[in-house]
Amino acid sequence: MFVPLKLVFGRCYLFWGPNSSCSGPGDCVDEPCDAFVVEETERGFQCRLDVPSPLYKYIIGKKGETKKRLETETRTSISIPKPGVEGEIVITGQQRSGVVSARTRIDVLLDSFRKKQPFTHFLSLALNQPAIQEKFLQFKEEVLEKCSKDHGVSSSLFQNPAKLHLTLGTLVLLNEQEIQKACDLLQRCKEDFVDQITGGQPLTVEVAGVEYMNDDPAMTDVLYAKVHMKDGSDRLQMVADQLVERFVASGLMLKEWDRVKLHATVMNTLFRKDPTEERNNTMTGKSSFKERESFNGQNILKLFENFHFGEVQLDSVRLSQRFSSDASGYYATSGQLCFS
Repeated sequence: MFVPLKLVFGRCYLFWGPNSSCSGPGDCVDEPCDAFVVEETERGFQCRLDVPSPLYKYIIGKKGETKKRLETETRTSISIPKPGVEGEIVITGQQRSGVVSARTRIDVLLDSFRKKQPFTHFLSLALNQPAIQEKFLQFKEEVLEKCSKDHGVSSSLFQNPAKLHLTLGTLVLLNEQEIQKACDLLQRCKEDFVDQITGGQPLTVEVAGVEYMNDDPAMTDVLYAKVHMKDGSDRLQMVADQLVERFVASGLMLKEWDRVKLHATVMNTLFRKDPTEERNNTMTGKSSFKERESFNGQNILKLFENFHFGEVQLDSVRLSQRFSSDASGYYATSGQLCFS
């Protein structure tokens, strides 16, 4: 009997259920729909897989228990490089079914732990042009002048103007190979659909107005500036949604929303703890109330509802590195897709 399909890092699997006709652990095959390569050797069968070194520990387990259990249940031998050394994990066994089962179980195991890793990169559109930075600093000055007596409002809440940006989605890239995979995918997206949507030209957007992300403006966690195309079209939304769709399909990104929320964070309570903080809930607007001290944003929303931060010509989508800075003060770029 089969149980439902599961997507694991871009590959789908069909798992054998409890009523299947497996004669033993080594014969139970968790067979993938797009079977990976299993080589026949003089001693049996072998499968190689690239795994970023930070994930080795999840295959090994405490005192090697996870690795031993996998080897015992699938009747295989699993060779793992030394900690910190990038290389291939090699699964060998007498039976092809056992090798396939071990490989599939490792993929599922790693998929589970990968989801728990803090993100390392994100797709961004820079909004840190000098004119926007100047207007943002004006916004900050006026907010502090008019609303500093409101609960929780202080200068520590504001974004670093050099890092103003739109976030399209976050990624966990754990070695150079995964970073290169993301860069290559960006270029394929340019060829496949981005050039057609943008016409090979920068996208002119307006940054104007502020909104909040939680239910009660008196207990605001994130305040963001709204971004929209100056010509009224939905081309930026189309680029954002299709990029995220493609990255999710590749397994490099997890799907969080049906549509990308086009916003630029200007105030965030997480900045109060650490001005460099760019946690996943910062990017997406999800609140962790145990870690946040909200502020009263009611007056800010009333007074600055239509504040105009200016116009920007967006000319690229960047693969930005978390916790980094380049010469301009923006995030270091691992790769980019240029519109023109």
